[in-house]
Formats: sequence, structure tokens, C-alpha cells
Amino acid sequence: MESFNGLLLVNKPQNMTSFDVVAIMRKKLHIKKIGHSGTLDPMAEGVLLLLIGKATKILPYLENTDKEYIATFELGKQTDTEDIWGKVTEEKEVHEIFDLQSLCNSFIGKQKQLPPMVSSIKVKGKKLYEYAREQIEVERPLRDIEIYDIEALDKNKIRVSCSSGTYIRSLIRDMAIQSGNIGCMSSLTRTRVGKFTLKDCYDLDEVDADTVQLHSIYEALSYLPMIEVENEFDVLNGKKIRLDTKEERVLMVKNKEALAIYRRHHQNVFGCERGLW
Repeated sequence: MESFNGLLLVNKPQNMTSFDVVAIMRKKLHIKKIGHSGTLDPMAEGVLLLLIGKATKILPYLENTDKEYIATFELGKQTDTEDIWGKVTEEKEVHEIFDLQSLCNSFIGKQKQLPPMVSSIKVKGKKLYEYAREQIEVERPLRDIEIYDIEALDKNKIRVSCSSGTYIRSLIRDMAIQSGNIGCMSSLTRTRVGKFTLKDCYDLDEVDADTVQLHSIYEALSYLPMIEVENEFDVLNGKKIRLDTKEERVLMVKNKEALAIYRRHHQNVFGCERGLW
């Protein structure tokens, strides 16, 4: 298993944490070096990227990947977690939304979002959900997000394409308020992370160490500008290299194998930012 390196895409089921999935895969694949990118809440399901072996080195380069979700919501109810699994804090009469698509369209674009209190965002070195457990109110920082597209699929169902760091339950909260209601998320499925979709995913019971197919580090980092190297030994030794490119960060490759991520050091001299060997 020493050469078992790459990305494994799984369809995370409900009632399971992202770390639970990692633990299961460690047993199934008999390898300890596994991490994940883009945590999904226990009650959410869908695309989860698992990084195996050397691929764990590229985690920082996948964290800001765009996402797509399908979510449902319930109007007339507000909870402390902004989803139906939390404690109900308020109930109100429902005002029917006659044109959900128009409401969706009004949320497309760059904006500030107030994250949910039950989230892993840190304030003064402590995660918000830790304050919530202790019933301590703290000021939540507004986050810069971008909604690329929202499609109304049904009267209480939407598809959202958005930047990393967007909270769909907070989006639903704000959409409900704008419609004159209160509301909370009732289901969430992540259908895409970057270029990878649900169609690329294994169900947990399908994963077998002898037959599983991993996506390469090269494929995962294909969004980076690439430089094909002639002498890979300088790269593998982490040496500075002169490159004729306007890019600030590049992926050094040899025969479709990712060798290292290089970043401009000064002028046309690049240094190794992350070795992938």
C-alpha cells in the first residue's frame, strides 16, 4: 500500500461525521494516512473528498474549492442550529412564496453572510459551537461569500452553486426572512466539489482495497497552471528554478505526474512551496 496515493471520492451518508468516514476507510484500505477536505455535517450527505497517502499534502490547495448543493427547507420554524435537527426557538405563520426563483435570483452574487452559531468558525481561539454549548453569546464575524447560481427545483427545494465557506442553512435563513418568513434547512446534499460530482463517488460499502480507483494528485490539482519539467531531479531536490511564466504559482509535472508546487520567489526565480514526492 506504499504506492496507494490519491483522492478517493465517497458519498457520505446521513448520521455519520466526516471523521467517521475516514475511520471506516482506514480499516477498509489498511492505511493510516487518510484525511478529508470539506467537512460535511453529520446530517448532510454527498460528495466527500478523502486524501490518501501523499495526497494529504495537497489539503491546503483544495480548501477553497467551489461547491454545489441541493437543499430543502421548512418555513415557519426557526431553530438554534438553523436546521430541523436543532432546538425550535420560534414558530410563526407561513407566508406563501409565490415566486421562489425570483427570491433565489436576489441572492446571486458576492455578499456578506452571518454564519450559524453552531459552526466551526473560530472567535478568539474558540469555535462558535463551543460557545453555543456553553450558551455564551458572542459576536459572529461576517464572512465574504459568493453565490454563483441558485435554481428553484420545487416549492421548498433549491440547487446552489457557491464559493467555499458558504453556509447553506444560513442562506436559507436569510431567504426565509426576505420572504417575510422564518425558516430552516431540512436536508442537504453536496452534489459537487470542484470538478468532482456525485457520479464520481463510491458508496461506503462499494469501497474495496483491491478494486478501488483513486483520482491522481495531478488530476486534483489540474486547475493550477502546469510546467512540464525536463530535469525532475532538481524539482525532487527542492531546488530553486528559473521559469519564464507570468504565473505566481505553478504545478511542476513530469509525464502527468505531479512533482511539486512552486511559487515565485523573486523575479523569474521560483522556489518549492510544497513537495509532492
